[in-house]
Amino acid sequence: MLTRAVSFHARHRYPDAPAHGHLYRVEVSVTGPLGTDTQMIIDLGMFDVIVAEIVGPLDGTVLNDAIPDFANGAELPTCEALARWIRGRVAVALPDGVRTHRVRVAEDDTLWADCLG
Repeated sequence: MLTRAVSFHARHRYPDAPAHGHLYRVEVSVTGPLGTDTQMIIDLGMFDVIVAEIVGPLDGTVLNDAIPDFANGAELPTCEALARWIRGRVAVALPDGVRTHRVRVAEDDTLWADCLG
């Protein structure tokens, strides 16, 4: 298993509560066979690009407005929902044979959610 961790600042709001922000930490873990030539699960440069293209645009946003499922009210911008959203996008961007193992989204050192698979 290989994990890349990144951070971003964003705000979110819940019904009947004021908007507030966090320095989110996202950990994306992938698994798969080691490449015969590289002895790596995935090229690290490729992995970094995949994670950056998904998580990077969230930096400095209000999550309620930045993610369509949150903007249309289908879901609240919880850690759980954000982990599922990131996991879904990472999963389809990975090369053949590599799959997501876990996406963890933490609002701070005491609260996080994991999306497995």
